[in-house]
Amino acid sequence: ERLTYMISDSRCSILLTQQSLVQFLPPNQAELLCLDRDWQSIANYSQENPINAVTSDNLAYVIYTSGSTGKPKGVMNLHRGICNNLWRLIDAYPLTLEDRILQLTPFSFDPSVWEIFWSLISGTTLVVAKPEGHKDIAYLINLIASEQVTNIGFVPSMLRVFLQQPNLESCRCLKRIFCGGEALSYELNQLFFERLNCELHNLYGPTETAVDATYFQCKPQSNYQIIPIGRPIANTQIYILDQYLQPVPIGVAGELHIGGVPLARGYLNQPELTAKNFISNPFGNGKLYKTGDLARYLPDGNIEYLGRIDNQVKLRGLRIELGEIESLLATHPQVEQTVVILPKDITENQ
Repeated sequence: ERLTYMISDSRCSILLTQQSLVQFLPPNQAELLCLDRDWQSIANYSQENPINAVTSDNLAYVIYTSGSTGKPKGVMNLHRGICNNLWRLIDAYPLTLEDRILQLTPFSFDPSVWEIFWSLISGTTLVVAKPEGHKDIAYLINLIASEQVTNIGFVPSMLRVFLQQPNLESCRCLKRIFCGGEALSYELNQLFFERLNCELHNLYGPTETAVDATYFQCKPQSNYQIIPIGRPIANTQIYILDQYLQPVPIGVAGELHIGGVPLARGYLNQPELTAKNFISNPFGNGKLYKTGDLARYLPDGNIEYLGRIDNQVKLRGLRIELGEIESLLATHPQVEQTVVILPKDITENQ
């Protein structure tokens, strides 16, 4: 059903697939191009580079994410956004010819974009994991060791499973691990530096901002009880605003808004949702993306992620951010994960 919707909504004219997968495709009007079956005819085309008429404002890709209505929404990312992200990776994390980047994330998720193209535009080696390889931790450890992988990305929950394995000595080739997609806990940060001797970077960014919008290099024995998501990447602005779109003071929670080069064009075929989430920037030109995330600026300029805005409840007339409570509970060394809910008793009294 999801695949049917995406093919219909995107109005794609060509589908790249393999002969063995054709039977699983829903009925559609697109031209099927099987890379295995049609390879001979593909090989007859010119090997010269095509004429490049692409500009920075052209679409680079559309990635579908979950929508609140139950239907996925297609995020229209531009060339300028992903190029900005890739160039800042090159600048922040210089690679050598000995570096090897593991392509682990499924193509339907935007971290796969930096995994693939950071390697290719840097001239380093790209190691491609087998399909569904991210679900096989023993396979991953063996692949990292055998291919001498130096850079890899994990979501924190997957990183936790990785760090709990007994044979990490074989992964000493790792130089950097990038985390994103979920909150990185203080406890997991500490466990990381107990098990591995390499860099850990905490990244934050919704699909609407071309992968990452902020970055933070983690340290052992961190002074932060909640690991920050850091500072904005190049050519990116972060605003933490109240409900009236006014900046909140340092240390006060508000909704995180993102502006600058990384912003997507909006949602494919959803102008109302685009207008709702991509608002006019009250502080300058262009748009701001309303993330729906709760955050606050710390005195040192780093940003602390606190959860979702829609995780707000009212108790006896007071607004309470459950994300703030969850974040505080997560700082306890014996707490691994937290969920805070507001139950109602049989008389509906809260």
